[in-house]
Amino acid sequence: MKFALSTLRFASAAILAAIATGALAQKGETVKIAMIEGLSGPFANVGQNQLKSWQLVTDKLSGAKNPAGVKFEVVGMDSKSSPQEALNLLKAASDQGFRYVTQGNGSNVAVPLADAVAKHNERNPGKEIIYLNYAAVDPVLTNEKCSYSHFRLDADTSMKMAALTSFMKDQPKISKVYLINQNYSHGQQVSKYFKEGLARNRPDAKIVGDDLHPLGQVKDFAPYVAKIKQSGADTIVTGNWGQDMTLLIKALNDSGLKIPIYAYYAGVSGTPTALASGGDLEVYQIAYNHSNYTGELGTLMNEFKTKFGDDFYTFSIYNAIVMLGEAMAKAKSTDPMKVAAAVEGLKFKGFNGETEMRKTDHQLQQGLWISKWQKVDAKYKYNVENTGYTFAPVKYLEPYIASTPTSCEMKRPAP
Repeated sequence: MKFALSTLRFASAAILAAIATGALAQKGETVKIAMIEGLSGPFANVGQNQLKSWQLVTDKLSGAKNPAGVKFEVVGMDSKSSPQEALNLLKAASDQGFRYVTQGNGSNVAVPLADAVAKHNERNPGKEIIYLNYAAVDPVLTNEKCSYSHFRLDADTSMKMAALTSFMKDQPKISKVYLINQNYSHGQQVSKYFKEGLARNRPDAKIVGDDLHPLGQVKDFAPYVAKIKQSGADTIVTGNWGQDMTLLIKALNDSGLKIPIYAYYAGVSGTPTALASGGDLEVYQIAYNHSNYTGELGTLMNEFKTKFGDDFYTFSIYNAIVMLGEAMAKAKSTDPMKVAAAVEGLKFKGFNGETEMRKTDHQLQQGLWISKWQKVDAKYKYNVENTGYTFAPVKYLEPYIASTPTSCEMKRPAP
């Protein structure tokens, strides 16, 4: 009897130990993420900022600071913003054993990259890769061209434009709008979805110009600004980012044209400094964040600025790592396919509160912010690019407002 009782206790202890071990089976593992991004060329300042952002966030949320107990490591790979180079780097990353890749700057890169990852996974069972898209916003990525291996952490253009035009509905000063965007899928989608949203929310307003310019090639936007002036526009809407946004603002400043600007990426590296040189410009930004968070995110922003002398603005990176940590703990594994299954439908605490990765299309569901460019004051203190200005929150739109139907027909692995 004593022997039997002793055996039972030993077995119970062994089971408890196995459960405890199984709950953190991946504890101590290093999860390497290849960041395939333009780290040189016209958009290098943005890519370099985001590489530092990935590395700081992963450092802060590694080990005991995530529920899976894993260490995250991010390695930058320079695609020079070229789709073909990005595909070459995907092959190199796979050959080096990376099972997670990330990219965001340019849907012209993201669409073929997502397709290549999906094909790689079909051809290489047991060596699958997950693609974390933190900034490419073309809706096709979670609609017609959705794939099981692709997860988007940003809101897509249709979601952002639904939110932006909803806000513009209550802006009576808007009557003549000029659209200026980069001539690739993102800029084309900004134009398309803005027109649809304006017709729905402000049918009285008119579009008086719709320019698409070469991506990363225009050195002087003065001719475009002259067209804006000539059109009589009282509002500009643009999805431009990086060098193309900074140079557009510089040309507007040089011309003396000061009309309200509604933008996607006014807070991206270099552009705030250009905005500040123009004085009190009226600029609104549609994004999933603003510049004046408190708590953990506020601390992270301040630490980034102290360490790098730059601003942390790609908050989707924070959500990506929080999501991975939660999913790996749930899956009890770092295996990409097990983690992908755990990510689908996962709800976690993001920087805006409860956040969900929608199972149907792998599009993150999150609230969106309208923020306004203004001088730093007692309430909104974060000094963007040391300009004395900040993006202050104006309106928060709940996730259900930003959600859109999906036409995704996703092929999932057999159970």
